[in-house]
Amino acid sequence: MKTLYTAVATTEGGRTGHVSTDDKAIDTPLSVPKGMGGDGGKYTNPEQLFAAGYSACYGSALQVIAEKHKVDLGNFSVTAHVDFGKTEEGDFQLAVVLDSYLPGLDVETGETLVNEAHEICPYSRATRDNIDVTLNLLLDE
Repeated sequence: MKTLYTAVATTEGGRTGHVSTDDKAIDTPLSVPKGMGGDGGKYTNPEQLFAAGYSACYGSALQVIAEKHKVDLGNFSVTAHVDFGKTEEGDFQLAVVLDSYLPGLDVETGETLVNEAHEICPYSRATRDNIDVTLNLLLDE
């Protein structure tokens, strides 16, 4: 792999600690959500950060694929839902649902874009065969 960019983040204290990037673009305390036994504090958590990164990366992959197909995405959005849970064996596990809102497109075109974006998105490639990822296409009625 030819490296184009390296992101660097350091967390001190785990889920109840503090995370910062080397350039301080992210510099924030962390807290544990109530659903995971925490106090549900006002700070972010690793799953929110993962959801933000995945939705942004997948959105960019959609743009690349749309350009390839000469499709105007208009005012589109991607929402990532990251679930944190346990397997039957008691191991921690993630699952993701990606909702792609592609207004003005027909179902066939939208499905093509969503599926092809999933093939090239680095987050999708990294998680493939490791976690369940569900792709949802949301269109105007």
